[in-house]
Amino acid sequence: MSRPPGAAVSLAEAPPAQSPPTPPAAQRVQPLRRPGRWIATAVVLVLVAQIAHGLATNPFYQWDRFRYWFLRPTVLDGLLVTLEVAALSAVAGLLGGVLLALARQSGSPVLRAAAWTYTWLFRSVPLIVVLIFLYNFSALYKTLSLGIPFGPAFVTFDESRLATDMTVAVIGLSLNEAAYAAEVVRGGLLSVDQGQHEAAAALGLPKGYQFTRIVLPQALRSIVPNYVNQLIGLVKSTSLVFYVSLLDLFGSVQTMGSTYPGDIVPLLLVATVWYLILTSAVSVVQYYVERHFARGATRALPPTPLQKARAALTGFRARLRKEAAV
Repeated sequence: MSRPPGAAVSLAEAPPAQSPPTPPAAQRVQPLRRPGRWIATAVVLVLVAQIAHGLATNPFYQWDRFRYWFLRPTVLDGLLVTLEVAALSAVAGLLGGVLLALARQSGSPVLRAAAWTYTWLFRSVPLIVVLIFLYNFSALYKTLSLGIPFGPAFVTFDESRLATDMTVAVIGLSLNEAAYAAEVVRGGLLSVDQGQHEAAAALGLPKGYQFTRIVLPQALRSIVPNYVNQLIGLVKSTSLVFYVSLLDLFGSVQTMGSTYPGDIVPLLLVATVWYLILTSAVSVVQYYVERHFARGATRALPPTPLQKARAALTGFRARLRKEAAV
């Protein structure tokens, strides 16, 4: 029966309210399949397993002799010489590189030309040639003197007594290292935005303060990774000092290999492992130095390996508790 417009309708006669449509079941997002990644991972794992199996089972490596030679006094003495030469050359080379980099940016054309010539020369000549030339330097100049240029000498030195094997090695490596460090430092200084220099100058800061407190801290973020690469190369380059009669780690291994020809392979493995340890230690120091100079340049400092391990362990424990609760 029809009702007139505007007539009231009781609740009993009202049509039933329609329930909202039921949403479809939540669908799980499937990750993108990457078969190439899994294949590459499997290939790498197989290769690593084969290499490890070959190292462990091949009798040619003579791991018993490796253990015998690894901590022998002769090897450790050579290791100390390597550390001493590398440390002295790194410090002297870095100081020389900073001076050369500043000279390259100097307003004096003579200083710029001299720094460029030095860098060009020592980057062009092989390090072994520099060491051998310095080792035979006494044949060219038997005495060294201090006095008035082109005039009388006040103090005279016997070059053969001053140029010991250690001195020749450190000077040769330092001269070579300074040429490469100069380009690393110069590149880091050029990476600092010009506005930083202008802002420091506008504040009326002295030139030395501008360099040490504003320019250099920013440049170190670029200098540290590149110079550490040079430092690792320097550690390995110390093996060349054997050719100037200095028994470093490689020289000690070579000498023992000549005396015990049956142990050449384990002795080379000993040197390899020690070089790996040294370069790994330098890499660890590099990580923390880079992390230190990253303060203020990133929103949050990257976690250390120990912090990463703790976070992974905490996440693993949380997953175990969640599964146990289910």
